[in-house]
Amino acid sequence: MGTSDDFYLKRRSVLVRKMSNKDIPKADLDKILAAGIRVPDHGALNPWKIKVIVGEKLKTLDEEIILNEYKRQNPEADQSQLDIESKRLQRAGAVLAVISSPVEHPKIPDWEMRLSSGAVCMNLLSCAQSMGYAAQWLTEWYAYNEKMLQYLGGDLNKDRIAGFIYLGHKTEEPNERRRPDPQKVISYL
Repeated sequence: MGTSDDFYLKRRSVLVRKMSNKDIPKADLDKILAAGIRVPDHGALNPWKIKVIVGEKLKTLDEEIILNEYKRQNPEADQSQLDIESKRLQRAGAVLAVISSPVEHPKIPDWEMRLSSGAVCMNLLSCAQSMGYAAQWLTEWYAYNEKMLQYLGGDLNKDRIAGFIYLGHKTEEPNERRRPDPQKVISYL
C-alpha cells in the first residue's frame, strides 16, 4: 500500500472540544463540498441538501434555535448547561448540516436515499480530514429537533438531519480509539 492508501487506515475524527474555530478558507470549503456530493446516488436523485453554517450564523443558530429549544425542553437547566448549549456550533470554524431529503420515486426505495445522505456525511468528513482539518460528524439532540430542521429549510413530513459535520483546526492530534475486531464483523461466504 502506498502513502495515500494509508489515510483510510489511520483516519480519525477530532473531537469538537479539541478543535479551534478559526475560519476555514472558502476555497478549501468549496473543495470539501464538491467532494462531499460525489457519492453513490441511485438514479442521480440528489436526495439530500447541505446547509453551510459559517460566521455569525453559527452564533445565530446557537442562540435563536439551540439555546431556546434547550431551555424549552429543560426548564430546570443550570447556568453551566445553558452556557454549553449557547455555543454548540461556535465550537467549529464551519458546520455543514446534511439533510436527508428523499424524493418520490417508483423504483428507488427511501432507504437507498437515506443511505446516500450518510455517504455525503462520510465524504465531507473524510475530505476535510484528508486536507488536514479537524472534523467530526455529530448529531447531538438538536439534529432531532423540529425547529432546527425547519430553520435549515427541511420539510418536517419527510426530511431528517443526517448529521452536522463540524470543521475546524486541530488543537492536538486525536488519540486512537478501540476499533472493531475484523474477525467479529467480517466474514466470507
